[in-house]
Amino acid sequence: MSVSASAFTMPVYREPDLSSEGFAKAPDAAFSVAQQDGVAPEGFHSTSMYPEYIKLGGRWLLPKSSRMDSSIVIAGDGSLEVVENRNIKCGDRVILGRTEDGSEGIYVHTEGFAEAYVGSSASEADPLEDKFVFRQGRSRETSYARDYDRLSELLKYEREHGFILWVMGPAFAFDAEARAAMERLINEGYVHGLMAGNALATHDLEGALLHTALGQDIYTQASVQNGHYNHLDVINKVRSCGSIRDFVDRYHIDNGIMQAVIRKDIPYVLTGSIRDDGPLPEVIADVYEGQSAMRSLVSRATTVICLATMLHTIATGNMTPSYHVNPDGSLRPVFLYTIDADEFVVNKLLDRGSLAATTMVTNVQDFAVRLTTKLGI
Repeated sequence: MSVSASAFTMPVYREPDLSSEGFAKAPDAAFSVAQQDGVAPEGFHSTSMYPEYIKLGGRWLLPKSSRMDSSIVIAGDGSLEVVENRNIKCGDRVILGRTEDGSEGIYVHTEGFAEAYVGSSASEADPLEDKFVFRQGRSRETSYARDYDRLSELLKYEREHGFILWVMGPAFAFDAEARAAMERLINEGYVHGLMAGNALATHDLEGALLHTALGQDIYTQASVQNGHYNHLDVINKVRSCGSIRDFVDRYHIDNGIMQAVIRKDIPYVLTGSIRDDGPLPEVIADVYEGQSAMRSLVSRATTVICLATMLHTIATGNMTPSYHVNPDGSLRPVFLYTIDADEFVVNKLLDRGSLAATTMVTNVQDFAVRLTTKLGI
């Protein structure tokens, strides 16, 4: 059964009652001044994925942009900034405290969007649920029909009202139908940002120019003669052009993921690894520069979809908060999906604290094609 765009309802954020006696009597949060660049003071408070309220001057304040495993710095105007410890500067006022119940002026609110993630990492609540039932986990045997319904509803809403960020591994580039499906998603407005590594872009451009990926035909999977040179030749051509955009223009590339992203002026971040060939000109080689570029995109995201890339998925999960602050100051949830054929990969994200992730264990090439069918594109 198809689902209309109007079926999606944005979950309402339930704020904590900060006027209650416990919050009113709580002290202001302590802070200490950093004495060295890149070093937080002893006893620094480390952030989570959840909204975290900090009491200063008798008022409970919420950082506008957060992420896991960082510190909270009091900015010059009195607002709060979540800063990776490596980016702390000497003289920064850093929040201290290791409790999260408000007793030290720090309150971590974990229940604000509880209903937003029903059916994600656990089964839906049911007061009549039996103690012993089958298929309560998320595995290859799980039926994901409702997940596709929910995701298609969400994407139709987010296309007009949010920022949809895709985090992609190279598996898409190896299959002609998957490349075409992602191209349609881009052209139809369901992609607002893209993060990937050198391989996704390289093999997508190889597919566009030579109809191969790693030397195999992207439709038949047959290896072509001297095909192992193909991706290296493409990298060389792109480097000679100076950029992916110039390569797309010079070689009249008219298909695939990267050309669609470029023609639609969609922001993308390509981050490198030690195994990269080339790499392509836009690939960021410095891991911390790459992390900062990724976080810049993540901070805009309201829905994040991670597909077939374990390291990029975990990295993205670690920097994705559970909430996004709207221009009017209200809060909405950030929806995080992770899709992979390996149960270990999707469960790894959950193990690292990203409890709001919806996981789907399936081939991402099939996922892309099925999703476009569900969306009717």
